[in-house]
Amino acid sequence: MAEDDISKLHIDKKSMAVRRGRKKRLLLLVLIILVVGGGGILYSKGLLSPTPAVQVAGLQIVYPSQTFTVLNASGYVVAQRKAAVASKITGRLISLFVEEGSGVKRGEVIAKLENEDSQAALNRAEANVNLARSNLDQAKAELEDAQLNHRRNEQLVAKGFVAQSTVDASEARYKQAKAAVAAQEAAILAAQAALEEAKVMVEYSNIRAPFDGVVLTKNADIGDIVTPLGAAANAKAAVVTMADMSSLQVEVDVSESNITQVHVGQPCEIRLDAFPDLRFGGMVHMIVPTADRTKASVLVKVAFKKMDPRVLPEMSAKV
Repeated sequence: MAEDDISKLHIDKKSMAVRRGRKKRLLLLVLIILVVGGGGILYSKGLLSPTPAVQVAGLQIVYPSQTFTVLNASGYVVAQRKAAVASKITGRLISLFVEEGSGVKRGEVIAKLENEDSQAALNRAEANVNLARSNLDQAKAELEDAQLNHRRNEQLVAKGFVAQSTVDASEARYKQAKAAVAAQEAAILAAQAALEEAKVMVEYSNIRAPFDGVVLTKNADIGDIVTPLGAAANAKAAVVTMADMSSLQVEVDVSESNITQVHVGQPCEIRLDAFPDLRFGGMVHMIVPTADRTKASVLVKVAFKKMDPRVLPEMSAKV
């Protein structure tokens, strides 16, 4: 019985094959749907469209002012007010209060030189003034005494109590006292003049800014010998070089053949090589009344209508 039951057991392979075939077709159909759907999405976004041909072209920025430009000129930004600040006396630099880029005001002390000798001369001049004033006080006291004595003798000689020679002597003493007072007053003036001279010599040791501006270069350091002429070896003629940044102008060379097209007050457009994308308004400030025979050109100065702190001296410019 058990063997009969076992013999009846079998596997239906046909139904299994049918189910497997259905699953494969279903998976294939789903895959096709995904591929088609994804392709449609990519096509709608343009990712499957053919790449268009690209043509390369040059681009040039054109400003409206270029359409009515009369002529172009090249030059440099130059400070019209510039100074190499030095000293009127020779001395060793002991203090320096500025550096490159420092802004200074007119009269501000930039540096100091050693001044022990001039300070001693100042002290001596002050003492001489005090001495002259003391001598004047003494001379005035002598004058007052001589004057009283002379008046007394004049009264006595009228009464016959003293001789005329006594009156003459008192008169001479009175005149001498007056002369001594005048001499001491002159001595005070001389001492005061010497005092002012000593003050000036002390002041020469203070190197001051001649105008409002900015320090461009520092030409000397602490310990250097500063001399007005700079003739000595290793001596410095100037301590700093400074410029008035409000006086910046562009100096350009214009050909002699084109100078007739330029006139004072003519509007200009300034372009600096340091800022190629910026344009600065300007106007012709001056046409220098002389020509350069080596370049056959005339120097023209162009002023900025509005100063910009980014503009620096010696920058290359085109106008």
